[in-house]
Amino acid sequence: MCGIVGYVGHRQALDVVVDGLRRLEYRGYDSAGVAVLTGPGELAVERKAGRLANLEARLDEVGRDTFAGTAGMGHTRWATHGPPVDRNAHPHRDAAHRVAVIHNGIIENFAALRAELEADGVELTSDTDTETVAHLVAKEYATSKDLPASMRTVCRRLTGAFTLVVTHVDEPDLIVAARRSSPLVVGVGEGETFVASDVAAFIEHTRDAVELGQDQVVTISRDGYHVTDLEGADVETRPFHVDWDLSAAEKGGHEYFMLKEIEEQPDALADTLRGHFVDGRVILDEQRMTDQELRNVDKVFVVACGTAYHSGLVAKYAIEHWTRLPVEVELASEFRYRDPVLDRDTLVVAVSQSGETADTLEAVRHAREQKARVLAVCNTNGAQIPRESDAVLYTHAGPEVGVASTKTFLAQIAANLMVGLALAQARGTKYPDEIAREFNELCAMPAAVRKVLGTTDQVRGLGRQLADAKAVLFLGRHVGYPVALEGALKLKELAYMHAEGFAAGELKHGPIALIEEGLPVVIVMPSPKGRAVLHAKMVSNISEIQARGARTIVLAEEGDETVRPFADELVEIPAVPTLLQPLVATVPLQVLSAEIARARGYDVDKPRNLAKSVTVE
Repeated sequence: MCGIVGYVGHRQALDVVVDGLRRLEYRGYDSAGVAVLTGPGELAVERKAGRLANLEARLDEVGRDTFAGTAGMGHTRWATHGPPVDRNAHPHRDAAHRVAVIHNGIIENFAALRAELEADGVELTSDTDTETVAHLVAKEYATSKDLPASMRTVCRRLTGAFTLVVTHVDEPDLIVAARRSSPLVVGVGEGETFVASDVAAFIEHTRDAVELGQDQVVTISRDGYHVTDLEGADVETRPFHVDWDLSAAEKGGHEYFMLKEIEEQPDALADTLRGHFVDGRVILDEQRMTDQELRNVDKVFVVACGTAYHSGLVAKYAIEHWTRLPVEVELASEFRYRDPVLDRDTLVVAVSQSGETADTLEAVRHAREQKARVLAVCNTNGAQIPRESDAVLYTHAGPEVGVASTKTFLAQIAANLMVGLALAQARGTKYPDEIAREFNELCAMPAAVRKVLGTTDQVRGLGRQLADAKAVLFLGRHVGYPVALEGALKLKELAYMHAEGFAAGELKHGPIALIEEGLPVVIVMPSPKGRAVLHAKMVSNISEIQARGARTIVLAEEGDETVRPFADELVEIPAVPTLLQPLVATVPLQVLSAEIARARGYDVDKPRNLAKSVTVE
């Protein structure tokens, strides 16, 4: 979750680092700190609990000129070991204040390492697992006088998932970083080099970046970078070019990033679909599986967390319908612990916006250990999950700063549907003209979403009316059920309200006991044409809850007049094919949740206790 920035170059490092941390605030954090090498033998460090603004105020107080130097690093911490107070904020130093280290992840054997250090007489000043690394690196450096070698030696002793960045006052022109199951990328500029959790941290200065692989160590200087494995052997790197610029991560006149990203959804959908249908065939981004391997698939698992999991629930309906393959959708955090039945003919679709989600990554590794094929759906080029998968479909939704996913959810749905079409194509369960028709219907969805976005004033007004509600229920059937779950999740994330999504058929099996006078209930109606039987049953559900005093808010297709008598508030959405309805039905629920949160005075971009990239289990 934590934000990491490191810099060596010709600029003032403090300015580069603080600006980078500001662009990483979306990741979630509760303290921040910086370290700058101000000359041989000199290391300036400052850290503060709370928001980045607290750190900046402290820097102004002590004088930023005391942080003059062209090599430095910064960190925004999400508390794991020890509360979010000044002493636990990063960077951490050794006893002589010659080494500084910042860290993302969890060092699982830190207790044993701490006990070892204390037995040697080292006095640790924080509650963190990170501080142990500073003391261990200092100890190794005292013998080797080689910072990269010291980092490699220490990393070999660590267990867990981590990104580490370290500097030493005797090496003022170097910064050394290492990664294991936690994100880190190198930025390459003219006479300057960066390391960061995310390319957003340095995109203002360079778009040329380099992926770091598992258990690799990078040394950066103003002249470039050098990458080795933990034994010191040189390794090949994979450079890539970032195809979006800084303006893509700015608010663009919107009050919140999330509102901007909701508005960007038509473009995100179009970019996800672009280039994936060539010469009458669906094409994935990095197809490392043959058509024969796809034909051999006899079962599909979709593994994901949170919003991505809901996109997988939508995928189940489509993939089973188009391919007649059984599909199971699993929470990644549960997947590997229940001993799922996997073999060479199982396809595991791993869905993750960041491509670094710890639970999903571990599910991928478990699947591969069982010889299953893995296809990643991801929004981040070069992330760990795509690198460890057999095939990749990038969503190309662009950077998403708001913690609660919006445009990446719609992009994930579209990508999952393309995976279904690719399977149907390989297996021959759909004719080429049917594949083309389904893909063309997908390509019409950006326009349909744009139409929804042009009619959201009603929903915004409704959101302001519901700001004082104590709870909201969401009901759906078929593909409307995952939409209901996602609507409830958004409201919980943004407005901190009790919200639950239910399959409407389960109403009589318990949830109807929650219905009381004035309770808002959001109903996602199926199409009266595509699912006439379910539509009639849903009308009965609405009638039941309305009779008990609920306030019914009904999302229904334009022209569906049969539901109007049962709707206290009718929100119309475009009529689209049944399997594609989540792409238009989700948007009003995103707007509703954001408006309720704003009316309650909350920051919709940075919900409390949440982070954009969850890189620990």
